[in-house]
Amino acid sequence: MLIQRLRRRRYHPHMRQMLQEVSLQRAHLVQPIFVRAGTGIKKEIISMPGIYQYSLDQLAPYLESLLEKGVQHLLLFGVPAEKDHKGSSAHGENGVVQSALIYIKQHFPQFFLTADVCFCEYTDHGHCGMLSEKGGCLDVDNDQTLEALGPLAVSLAEAGADMLAPSGMMDGAVGAMRQALDAAGFSSMPLMAYAVKYASSLYGPFRDAAEGAPQFGDRKTYQMDFHNRGEALAEAAMDIQEGADILMVKPGGLYLDVLKSLATKWPEVPFAAYQVSGEYAMLQAALEKGWLAEEAIYESIIAFRRAGAQLIISYFTETIAPKLPA
Repeated sequence: MLIQRLRRRRYHPHMRQMLQEVSLQRAHLVQPIFVRAGTGIKKEIISMPGIYQYSLDQLAPYLESLLEKGVQHLLLFGVPAEKDHKGSSAHGENGVVQSALIYIKQHFPQFFLTADVCFCEYTDHGHCGMLSEKGGCLDVDNDQTLEALGPLAVSLAEAGADMLAPSGMMDGAVGAMRQALDAAGFSSMPLMAYAVKYASSLYGPFRDAAEGAPQFGDRKTYQMDFHNRGEALAEAAMDIQEGADILMVKPGGLYLDVLKSLATKWPEVPFAAYQVSGEYAMLQAALEKGWLAEEAIYESIIAFRRAGAQLIISYFTETIAPKLPA
C-alpha cells in the first residue's frame, strides 16, 4: 500500500522555500505616517508604541531611517493646526499633507507616496464629510461631501501624490474624484479605494494618532456593518465601475474571508489590506510582554498575501522590511 509522505516536502529548508505558494517582498508593504502641523514635534502615540506624529521639520531623520530599512511606499495622514465644520484646512498647497508631499518629493524622491483622502482629521466634528440636518439630527451628507472630495483630490495630486486613497466610504466617492482628476489633467493618477471599510472597534488607536474621533454618534451610517460579507461584493463592484485601480479591505486580519472572496471573484483586480491600528496595538502589546515572538508579525502579514492582497498597509512595515527581499 502506497503511503503518502507529505513531510518529504518539508524536511529541507531549501525545499520548503522552493515550494512556498506565496512570498513577501518589501514592495508589497506600505508604511503609514502621521504628519502634524507645527514645528519641533515628534510625539509618540500612547496607544501605538513606536509610532509617532512628526512635524515637517522632524521628518528627515525618520525618512532616512525608512530608506535604510528598504521601505519604499508611504501612506500619508495629516493632523492640522485648525479644524472647522467643513474641514477647510484639508485643501490647498499649505495643507499639512500637501506640504509633506511637496517636501518629500523634493528631498526624498525615492518614495512612492499615497495620500489618504478624507475629512475626519480636519473637521471639528470628526466625521468623514460635510454635515446636514435630517429629521432633526445631524448626519453626513453624502452628495455635499462628493462635491468637496474632487477639489481635495486635485490639490493632493498637484502637491505630488503618486496615488490617492479615498477612505470616507461615501457612495460615489471614486467616481467624483476620478471625474475631477481627469478634468484637471491627472487622468493617470491611480486610486486605491477603501472599498470595503467596516465600522470596526479596531480603529481606536488610529483616532488617537490622527486626532479624528467623531464628536457625536458613530460612523455606522457610512462604514459597513461587520456582520455582512455579501455587501462587500456590492461595494467593490461599485468602486470598480467608478474607476478604482486598487481595492482595499479594512480592517485586514479579522476580515480575511472577505478579502479572499473579493480576490477570487475579481482575480484581475489588485487588492490591498490594511492591518489597522488596533491590530498593531494588540500584536505590539503581546510582543512587548514577551508573549509572542517577532515572527508573529511576519505570519500575520503572510495571511494577507495568502488571502489575495498585493499590497499590505501595516505599521510593522519598518520592522520587517529590512528582513525581506527587495
